[in-house]
Amino acid sequence: MSESKNFSPAEPVALDPPKDDPITVEELAKADGSNPTTPIYIAIKGTVFDVSRNRASYGPGGAYHVFAGKDASRGLAKSSVKPEDAVAEWIDLDEKEKGVLNDWYTFFSKRYNIIGKVKL
Repeated sequence: MSESKNFSPAEPVALDPPKDDPITVEELAKADGSNPTTPIYIAIKGTVFDVSRNRASYGPGGAYHVFAGKDASRGLAKSSVKPEDAVAEWIDLDEKEKGVLNDWYTFFSKRYNIIGKVKL
């Protein structure tokens, strides 16, 4: 029997319909949590999530702040918080790492609003 993964949050989260607004890399970089009055964004595989509701984790001093304002695909896939891994490149990863990345995508999509796509 295969293991069933349930990434639903303990408390249901009311999410807005996903958007596909283009967001430049520069706009993404500005949403790094350094300004407490602006949102915090993290992208996964080019999809941008607003993680502002979890400033404790993604804001300055948070355990995952390294991912704020970036496409964090590689770092999430490798379970790495090294700054050099907080980059968008993930195509060359092995199948296990791609699976971990897809799990993170599912996890984020059940908790945070999708506000756009990184415009390359």
